[in-house]
Amino acid sequence: MGIRATTVMRIAGFLCMVFSPALLFPLLVSLWYRDGEALHLALSFAVQFTTGFVLWLPFRRRMELGRREGFFIVGLFWVLLSLLGAAPFVFGLQLSFVDALFESVSGLTTTGATILTGIDNLPPSLLFYRQELQWFGGMGLIVLAVAIMPMLGIGGMSMYRAEAPGPMKEEKLTPRMAHSARALWSIYLGLTLACALAYWFAGMTPFDAVAHSLSTVSTGGFSTHDASLGYFSSTAVESVATVFMLMGGINFSIHYLAWRDRSFRHYLANAEARTFLGFVVFMVAFVAVALRLSGGYGDIGDALRSALFEVVSVVTSTGFGVADFSVWPLFLPVLMIFISFIGGCGGSTAGGMKVMRIVLLGKQTVREFNRLIHPTGVFAIKVGGRVMGERVTQSVWGFFSVYIATFVVLMLLIMMAGLDQVSAFSAIATCMNNLGPGLGAVSQTFIGVSDPAKLVAVAAMLLGRLEVFTVLVLLHPAYWRQ
Repeated sequence: MGIRATTVMRIAGFLCMVFSPALLFPLLVSLWYRDGEALHLALSFAVQFTTGFVLWLPFRRRMELGRREGFFIVGLFWVLLSLLGAAPFVFGLQLSFVDALFESVSGLTTTGATILTGIDNLPPSLLFYRQELQWFGGMGLIVLAVAIMPMLGIGGMSMYRAEAPGPMKEEKLTPRMAHSARALWSIYLGLTLACALAYWFAGMTPFDAVAHSLSTVSTGGFSTHDASLGYFSSTAVESVATVFMLMGGINFSIHYLAWRDRSFRHYLANAEARTFLGFVVFMVAFVAVALRLSGGYGDIGDALRSALFEVVSVVTSTGFGVADFSVWPLFLPVLMIFISFIGGCGGSTAGGMKVMRIVLLGKQTVREFNRLIHPTGVFAIKVGGRVMGERVTQSVWGFFSVYIATFVVLMLLIMMAGLDQVSAFSAIATCMNNLGPGLGAVSQTFIGVSDPAKLVAVAAMLLGRLEVFTVLVLLHPAYWRQ
């Protein structure tokens, strides 16, 4: 069965209309601060809503989505919303189309890379808009849509599978997908409110507290200041950020179970969360010792503080900074880029390949060694006492292979666009892993990168956020056959 174009157009239009009211929040901020951006934001809202309405109106009828339509709609919608999301930057900041698109995609994919400078002096409404982009992109645009789509007679499970991060895409919190989506967004909203209050108590202004809560729980990394969280020079602020970045990096299903049962035992009972937290502890200790022995820090306490914040920021792909790890001594800058490939847990807002996939890759490697020693032996792969099916393990190898191959191709393309080897490697790594800061020419900002290189980075961010297959499957000839 082929792709039903009317279904795709209708749902894409519907999703654009659903997310257009998000522009009303920065519009209210603009009116409150009188920063002169209200007209630009109102125009952006009109463009997005009208685009959605024009796509939806001719095909408005009840229908169920198939798996093919799910993949196509997710890919199309992320591209379409990225394009429409660039409008406030074009109208308000007079950015070029490529720069505005880069900033929009970076926000929606929670990458946190930027082409902007002088962020402290930007209009408050546009600062809030950047943070809001990351918040909506963090949990997933489609997950929010799935929560309300059944009311319109639209089944969204196929879209959820196409967008959800991690290898266990079939699992649901509740029997009904819409209920699961609402539960996830309830937890997400609750953590965001708690984070905002914690930032406020730690000394931030209400505006900064709300703005940074949006990019902390979403592990996005945008800030309202050029110096990121280093602007506040506050141990309390850093502590709040560390806690909520870790929360964002853990599967939100575990947060839901912990809240439902009023018990923290779920965090240690889950094998992936336990491995994730253990890896963070190990890396913090390792980096702190390396910093101290290299002479970069005179006090082990200062080294531990910097290591804790930066390791958590990088492994959760948040990208906040209180220190510039790109100038750390020895091998540490490259090590930080490498750990961003691991990322957080599946079902979290973090980027990277996800801890569960790394665990499964490790266990499969051990199994191959055992088979060499015992050729006739049967070795099951277990995670947390649960036997993993061959389909899951094979899909992990397939994902890993395609991820690395895509990384290599994009790195070569961005080198063709003018970046040196170190900058090209870190640029693609930070974009595909949705991290933000890199090394070399992209350690702070992408402003000095050519337009062709920025477009390659945009592709890398989208491929990373949608975990490669959702996009690449659209290029396979079999996908389009009747």
